Amino acid sequence: MPKSTAHRLDPRLVRIDDSWLTLPNPHDVPVEICAGPDVPIEPVAVDELLTVLETADTLRALARAVPWLDVEPRVERVVCTPDFHKGAGIPIGTVLRTVGALIPQAVGNDINCGMRVEATSVTVDQLRPGLDRLERRLRHLFFEGGRRIGLTGRQREGLLRHGLPGLLADGVPADPKGAWRQVGPDDLSDLDGRLHATGFPVDSADDFRDWISSGGGTSYDSIIGSVGGGNHFAELQYVSAVHDGAAAYAWGLFPGQVVLMVHSGSLSLGHQANATGRDQARGAWPRAVPLPRNRILPIPLDDRTAPARQRYLTAFANAANFALGNRFFLALMLRAGLADVVGELRSRLVYDAPHNLLWPEPDGTVVHRKGATPAAGADGGGQRPVDLYGEPVIVPGSMGAPSYLLRGLGSTRALTSACHGAGRRIARGAAARGGDAELDAFLREFRVVTPVDHRDPAVNARRDIIDAWRRDIKQEAPWAYKEVGPVVRSLGRAGVAEPVVELAPILTVKG
Repeated sequence: MPKSTAHRLDPRLVRIDDSWLTLPNPHDVPVEICAGPDVPIEPVAVDELLTVLETADTLRALARAVPWLDVEPRVERVVCTPDFHKGAGIPIGTVLRTVGALIPQAVGNDINCGMRVEATSVTVDQLRPGLDRLERRLRHLFFEGGRRIGLTGRQREGLLRHGLPGLLADGVPADPKGAWRQVGPDDLSDLDGRLHATGFPVDSADDFRDWISSGGGTSYDSIIGSVGGGNHFAELQYVSAVHDGAAAYAWGLFPGQVVLMVHSGSLSLGHQANATGRDQARGAWPRAVPLPRNRILPIPLDDRTAPARQRYLTAFANAANFALGNRFFLALMLRAGLADVVGELRSRLVYDAPHNLLWPEPDGTVVHRKGATPAAGADGGGQRPVDLYGEPVIVPGSMGAPSYLLRGLGSTRALTSACHGAGRRIARGAAARGGDAELDAFLREFRVVTPVDHRDPAVNARRDIIDAWRRDIKQEAPWAYKEVGPVVRSLGRAGVAEPVVELAPILTVKG
């Protein structure tokens, strides 16, 4: 990986060593940022983080107003990953550990946004001659009615209540159509150790009854199988370099192999669940305590707030389960496109890693990861690859750049967390104003499959459509993101995660 030059350090940050920075703050919250000197950090992200830290004072005010709490609520610690950048109220790449309270906004709208990676039996040399056809097939599958994901009410409810086991409880439909045709034996069994969680079981999915019963019988909708917007994608890549041969072999990866990577979340269901969390937090807020200036509302973990908390956590689990199913179907759609070009193939899940979730612990602590992923180390207590080599960490680069699979090292200093990508370095608005020549050069070298086919002469005649399309692509173009190499090096130097394989992109599907 090429070396990058050091970036000017925000004067509010203090560098400890080549891997870590700290952020002194008036709220006495320990804050560390994992980032080497060659990883840029936005001052606006530091501004946003300092605003988030005001929640420590909010929790102190709650403790004074509600003296019967069993545990004094507090923000215990904050760790930020190398892709740390400004979010919408909470910076992306923030891991926040609380005691005695949970904070819905520290997870956000896109609950269980995450990455899914599958290893196929196809090689890049087999695929290259058919890329034009593949691009057409994927556009049809993703954007022109080809997905045809029919779900019964039982399957929808099973997914929202139990995750993938609930979705697949009755097996594959008797007459599978669309993406269902790509389900294989490995999808119905042997999931242990290949997902961070197969599901988040809850007793109810009543908040989403409209989606469950939509259409009656087997029905189709425009939600399941959607990539989503922003930095979400479905991508075909190949193993371009192996850094840890033993772990790569255990994970079923070899040079030249085509892999599928999906980055997506809970879509509109996550927005609804987060709105439920904010409403429940507001409804449980003590009248004696002024609403916080930063508008971040924690929910104390006490008996009084238990009904409100449970309402949120149930909707939260429903949305998290939906995200697992959505990534599953997106991967099936990529498989279908591949099969149309190269014929019969096999594809097996390497790992499904979540980003935006809560991890409550029995001791009353809650770990919130916003745009950060778990990175547990090798367990040694079993024979699964995840036990022997550590939790797979999926770090995609910017569109057109390499991605990495790493193995987690279980760093307690990092709250057992790693980044979920390279991270933005330029806001979307500024990126959209990027140069046209640079965009044209990028599009000549890389395939981006979107609802708009910019090569279609009829579409090209509509400058309004093409101009809007180009603005959207610029927002996610390579110059909008940090270089992935320094980000991965930071994780390695800090003892957070080590590279297993490097993945070169073939094409990306963007919503």
